[in-house]
Order: sequence, then C-alpha cells, then structure tokens
Amino acid sequence: MNTSVSLSENMNSFEKGNGFFPDDVVDQILARLPIKSLFRFKCVCKFWYRLPSNKYFIQLYNEISLRNPMVLVEILKSVYIKSNFICTDSLSCFSEFSLDFLSDRVKVRASCNGLLCCASIPNRGVYYVCNPMTREFRMLPSRERPVSRYHPDDEATLVGLAVDPYTQKYNVVLAGFYRPFGRRPLDCLVCVVFNSETNTWKRFISSAGDGFTHMNRNQVVFASGSLHWLTISCLYILVLDLYSEVWKKIPLPGEIVNSYGRGNRIYLLELEGAVSVIQISADWMSIWVLKDYVREEWLLADRVSLRCIKAFIPSAFPISQNRDFVFLATQRQILIYGRRNKVWKELYSVRTATAYPLWFSAHAFRSTLFSCRQNLEYC
Repeated sequence: MNTSVSLSENMNSFEKGNGFFPDDVVDQILARLPIKSLFRFKCVCKFWYRLPSNKYFIQLYNEISLRNPMVLVEILKSVYIKSNFICTDSLSCFSEFSLDFLSDRVKVRASCNGLLCCASIPNRGVYYVCNPMTREFRMLPSRERPVSRYHPDDEATLVGLAVDPYTQKYNVVLAGFYRPFGRRPLDCLVCVVFNSETNTWKRFISSAGDGFTHMNRNQVVFASGSLHWLTISCLYILVLDLYSEVWKKIPLPGEIVNSYGRGNRIYLLELEGAVSVIQISADWMSIWVLKDYVREEWLLADRVSLRCIKAFIPSAFPISQNRDFVFLATQRQILIYGRRNKVWKELYSVRTATAYPLWFSAHAFRSTLFSCRQNLEYC
C-alpha cells in the first residue's frame, strides 16, 4: 500500500513538472544509459516517453555525464566525403554517428559539455551549434561585417564554445587579429560573442594578443565562466572572461616555463571544472591543475611514467581526462591511462591506410541532453 502511494505521488510530481525524487532508483538507472538507448525506451510507456524532456531528469543526466568524459574522433577519409564520428568512453563503449542532419559540409571547431560548434566549409561565416546525440542543432544568426582590414567572421583564429549545463545557456566566441592602418605594428584582437539567451552577437576590440599554433588554438577550455587558450610561447594562458568581456593572462607554473623548449610539449585540458595543463617529456607526463583561480596557484596533481608507451610518445596528444582516467590520441590509436590502477589500454585503432592522424580530429566530449534550440520550454 505504501509503495503504491509513493508511486502515485511520484507520478503526480512528474505530471506537474517538478521532476522525480532524488532517490528514485529508476531515475538513477535511466540517467546512466546512452542517449540512443534512452530514446529507444521512450516507447515503453507515457511516463518514460516524457522522461528525456523533464527538467529534473535533464539536470540529473547532465550531472552524471560530467563525471564521465569521452573522446570524440572524427574519421576523415577524404576532403570530399562527409566525415563519420566515433565516440568512446573509459568502458570501451562505442557509438557512431554523423552530422548529416545539418545538411551541410562542416568541420568541428570547438566542443564543450556535449555540444559542438561547427563551421560550414562551403559557406564562409556560417556556424552551427549542435548536440550530435539528440540531433538537435541551431544555425547561428548572421553578423554585420564591419569595414576594416580584418574581421573574424569568415575564418576566426580562435573559436570557443562555452556551455553551462546548469543555466542551460551557451556562448560562441570568434576572435581574430588585425593590424590597424596608420598605426604602429600592433596586433589587436577583434572578438564577437554570441549569446544563446538573447540570440545576438556582441563585438569588442582588445589589444591583448599572442601567437597561436594550429593545434593549441583549437585547445580551448571553459572553466570558471571564462574561455582559456594556450599561447605559442607556453608562458601563460590567454583568458577571456565572458561576464566582464575582458582578456587577461594566467602564468603557467614556473617548472613548466623553465623546462619548456627542452623536448617538452604542453597541452591545455579541463579537469572536472578546473583548468589543467599536461606536460609531456621523453619519459614522464605531468598533470597540473589550477587549484586557486584567483591567486593563480598551480598544483602538481599527478606524474605518470611513459615507459610503457615509449613508441607512442612522439605522437601522444592528451584529449580528455578526469580524476580516474586520461585519454590520449596518437597517429592511429586512442589510448587510456588509469590513474588509480596505473594501467594503459588501447580503446580504438584505425586500420585504413588513408586516415588522417587521430590527434588532429579528436575532441573532448560528454553525452548530454542539453538542447541548443532557441526558446525551448521544458515540460
């Protein structure tokens, strides 16, 4: 009798849009399913049919997903053929999909909390934000192009995507350099920011700037309400505060700065909501975390021996991580390192001879029910 009353109250709570009780066992089980399986089970009953659109369940699913990072790999067979994507997690669970629902040839420019920012290849200046798991997408509105020597509308030097799973809002940042006429040689940074809440772009100019290689300009991390890029000098991180619209710099740890250029490589990643830097040398991989964001204090979180994968060290590229695992992409393999059991494992390997290097097309990813559509109202 008590069980039926509890179930009835739970159903009434769902009908009113208040969600489920946090200790609901079914809720916790379904929140750990892949999105494809979750949508397949919608035909079981009306109760489960409404589940993926319930606000409480979306928040629960996203919170669980934040603790389970994944790696998204774009399989580039040819520049004339649309790419396929493979997504894998620490349990070697694979899911394959494409971006054909965009009806456009695109390339992925940024990834954040389950959403992708894609740039159209045939149509310059056209950008999309999509959730590849739910196949929802949003084409960003066109922008007024200012009359200047350079504007970051066609092909931005820096592209950033900031997705806040708690407020259900996101921002897209396009930034590029230009040199004003009639002035001394000074590169200014032109930046346009898209706000999903207002559906508008905002443009501003800053004198802060630095050089970026092709790889580190694509390593963008969203943390503490800011977007972060690693500069080519590897002396500091360039930060864009999305609230104050101000650029600033965070210096890297002194140990990294002093040893850079001696065969060491630096990579910028995210570690469970914090900014992280990974340094790879000939035999070691050091993981640093920005412990205090205000005081700019770094902490050496882990130091991993690379003797077991010595043949892959020259092409090892860290992609994603959490407190338990580190995902790395090489020329043809996706590797995972268990920080607790200290075991290396191969998750994926390319067998074809025409494939591009995986580290060139791998992105950090999470499975999420976050919707990128405009004016979406939850049940």
